[in-house]
Amino acid sequence: MMKKLLLVPFVLLMFVLIGNKTEAQCVDSTEIQWTVNELFDFHDVIADIWHNAYPEKDFNKMKGYVGAVKEHMEKINNAKLPGIVKDKEAKWKEGLVKFNASAEDYYKAMETSDEQKMLDAAEKLHAEFEFMVRVLKPVTKSVDEFHKLLYVIYHKYYPNKDYNGLSSVIDDLIKRAEEVTKTTLPSRLSPKQDEFNQRAKELYESTIALKAVLETKDGSKIDSAIETMHSNYEKIEGLF
Repeated sequence: MMKKLLLVPFVLLMFVLIGNKTEAQCVDSTEIQWTVNELFDFHDVIADIWHNAYPEKDFNKMKGYVGAVKEHMEKINNAKLPGIVKDKEAKWKEGLVKFNASAEDYYKAMETSDEQKMLDAAEKLHAEFEFMVRVLKPVTKSVDEFHKLLYVIYHKYYPNKDYNGLSSVIDDLIKRAEEVTKTTLPSRLSPKQDEFNQRAKELYESTIALKAVLETKDGSKIDSAIETMHSNYEKIEGLF
């Protein structure tokens, strides 16, 4: 009897582990993480500049960070984007141009004794760092969770015509699409809530439609339904 009781939680644990491997089984886990380590490793430096040196007008500390800023900027410039945010590469590169310009201004300002110039340069460097984070960061957790599974479908199952694999995750995808429809945008994006709601509804409906088409086993119809769903997801991303 004791063995049977011990077996139940073990079996339940296995189901949980299997259920959580939907993405990991198909792709390298780093492909579906939107973070770029080289950028986020810079956070401690820019946070100390912005939250401590800047308000305290500690110009010696600001100047002391020039070497660290240069080191981090070199790593950021050489960083590679994870697969899931490759579609943001153009915006990332565009942001890098401005980020590098702000870093150069920071270096030059720290060579002077002009306090306002140094403060302005620190503020600009911080602002450009935050912009780079926003380029990558999903607008909401629900959209991020949907995108993680969509990435697997669009880049793994779809190219390989693995419709059985797609069928095995479609219910999970529908649940994630439903969560997107329940999402309230951050206050700064509230003016876009109505349009977001409409596009989320279209995404959910196209995901439901994909499930129905999968049952037909018609490859061309399935491919078309995948493209429609993917296009509806891109419309959501396009809002931001």
